[in-house]
Amino acid sequence: MRVASVEMNVKFSLSVFFGILLLGLMAGCDQRLSSGFNVGMRAPSLPTKTLADVGGNFSKVTTYRQPDARMYQYSIDKALLTGKPIVLEFATPGHCTNCDQQLQMLQGLLEKYQDQIIFIHIDQYENPQAYKAYNVMGDPWTFIIDKSGIVRFEQAGRMLAGEMDEAIKVIL
Repeated sequence: MRVASVEMNVKFSLSVFFGILLLGLMAGCDQRLSSGFNVGMRAPSLPTKTLADVGGNFSKVTTYRQPDARMYQYSIDKALLTGKPIVLEFATPGHCTNCDQQLQMLQGLLEKYQDQIIFIHIDQYENPQAYKAYNVMGDPWTFIIDKSGIVRFEQAGRMLAGEMDEAIKVIL
């Protein structure tokens, strides 16, 4: 009888342990939840550093090892005034391997869509005010904004090229 009671206590304790572990793991996924924007909201407009603002010195706008100048031509506020859709990528490759991979993928899509869409890369170290304005809580984080300045897509975490391509096609 006592052995059965001990077995039940062990099973119960293990169930509680694994339940708490599962909740903890799920809490770690908060980074993949919404930044607080709903699709359909107006994108915050604010000045961010461009390559021109820093005299062409890439190290003052990004920690990315292979930056593409086309991703640093527009400040968010100026891009929103162009009437073109925007892919806004929050990524800090100086401390995030997925960010590096995400930016490499974006460079490929930039080749395909450069005449139709403005691509902007925002690095946390160089534009922390943008991270605050967009409520970005992790890297990488992607927003796709339509030509009217409305957020039409938001995704936390790394994306595959095909996923990003499909999200872009929706706003064109």
